[in-house]
Amino acid sequence: MTIDESIERILDSYKKYGGINLDESNNFPNRQSVIDILNDIECLIFPGFRVAEELDSGTLRFVTGQRVNRILVMLTREIKKALMYVVQDQKVSCSHCYALAEQTARALIEELPEIRRKIGLDVQAAYAGDPAAKSTDEVIVSYPGLEAIVVYRIAHFLVESGVPVIPRIMSEYAHGKTGIDINPGATIGESFFIDHGTGVVIGETCIIGNNVKIYQGVTLGALSVKKELMDKKRHPTIEDNVTIYANSTILGGKTIIGRGCIIGGNTWVTRSVPQNTVLTQGKRDDWYPEPEYQI
Repeated sequence: MTIDESIERILDSYKKYGGINLDESNNFPNRQSVIDILNDIECLIFPGFRVAEELDSGTLRFVTGQRVNRILVMLTREIKKALMYVVQDQKVSCSHCYALAEQTARALIEELPEIRRKIGLDVQAAYAGDPAAKSTDEVIVSYPGLEAIVVYRIAHFLVESGVPVIPRIMSEYAHGKTGIDINPGATIGESFFIDHGTGVVIGETCIIGNNVKIYQGVTLGALSVKKELMDKKRHPTIEDNVTIYANSTILGGKTIIGRGCIIGGNTWVTRSVPQNTVLTQGKRDDWYPEPEYQI
């Protein structure tokens, strides 16, 4: 078989099996473009930390302005694609998609000081919560838990703004880099710390309060993955000041881990836990009721 024949067979497979994203149609957002945008946003959040660049007090304004304008152009384009793709499936026209995309991109830029404030608290939580951390700068450049949280906070804002597809591209990129899977639809409070991080899973309808600390391998998941439950709260609520140790699994939309609890390592929790409880393997007290529902 010649190379030309191989090329023809590949082109024929595009027609037969799909999986092609052409520019002349209402195409899907481009993954690499979204990642480039995300990297630029992270450089605005931590200027001078993410990429090698000539940055000093004299160039900071110029570099920031250049980056902001690049994000606005690229993010507007990708959000427009996402919106048009969705309404195309619904057979609804979207003449205002560009204006809505530009408005959302601007809103994200306007929100960045507040996002930076929250991330600053996450940095402080990591530094205070890990005796191995020598400085907040070390946390910023080397902690995968913080990396995943930064991406989550950006992606969550886009979810709250009604942007489809793009937040998930961002979160899955962070998942691949860090081994931490945070669905951008989750609601996470301030001063959040993920220590070590590998294997952490936080589901879409999970609610996490302030000053929560979790370790590697923790799953905050659903009791059931049936498709008809997609619009229900499937994942647990973790109240303020909770610590969850390594490889614990907490499941169910009705499961509430009360304020101040400590959940020991390798525990399996499918029922609510009262405030200020220390729960370890094999512990079964009178307060631990029957399951609320079965899988």
